[in-house]
Amino acid sequence: MDNSKLLVIDDDPNICEMLKLYFEKEGYQVKTANDGIEGVNYFKIYEPDLVLLDIMMPKKDGWQVCREIREISSKPVIMITAKGEVFDKVLGLELGADDFIVKPFDMKELSARIKAVLRRYSAHANVGDEEVVRFENIEISLQKYELKIKGKAVDIPPKELELLYFLASNCNRVFTRDQLLDKVWGFDYLGDSRTVDVHVKRLREKLEGVSDKWSLKTVWGVGYKFETAV
Repeated sequence: MDNSKLLVIDDDPNICEMLKLYFEKEGYQVKTANDGIEGVNYFKIYEPDLVLLDIMMPKKDGWQVCREIREISSKPVIMITAKGEVFDKVLGLELGADDFIVKPFDMKELSARIKAVLRRYSAHANVGDEEVVRFENIEISLQKYELKIKGKAVDIPPKELELLYFLASNCNRVFTRDQLLDKVWGFDYLGDSRTVDVHVKRLREKLEGVSDKWSLKTVWGVGYKFETAV
């Protein structure tokens, strides 16, 4: 049984009640909110371990709620929506969502995703001070979930930081998209390879011009690597 705290933010009371009943039976503590403003307020008060977040909601939509959560916390967010277009998934990932599931969903699949995301978050949250990678003008700390560029902290979604940390920790080694999905998102992540492309694109925007001693390289037909000057 899991005693983790879940916050469900969805404007459909039936879905909120269904999720609350199901996950309380699995041992979770569950709170629900029916609009974006209430969701953000509950997040600050309740301090959940994971958020299940709908997109289409009154007052504040899921995109804005995700933005505001990411301004104050790196706690996991799984977006739940009736939309399945690639654009929605890409935007959610860019805003810092950890996973994405489309209605109608299977409760067992959602439960598996929640457990996987919580495991990954817990593993990273418990790393020691030594989990820091440094190169010229850049410092990546997993313990603090912090990226410093030229000594100044830079805002970065958790998954972008984890991807950068992994690549920089294995500099000059090429990884396929599937390998990166496995290592960073976890073997049970059900996303597609475009997830990796989106995160690399966003990282490059942040790291442009920081140093000529290293770079994020595309190895055409294979994948990506963090390349350092020999």
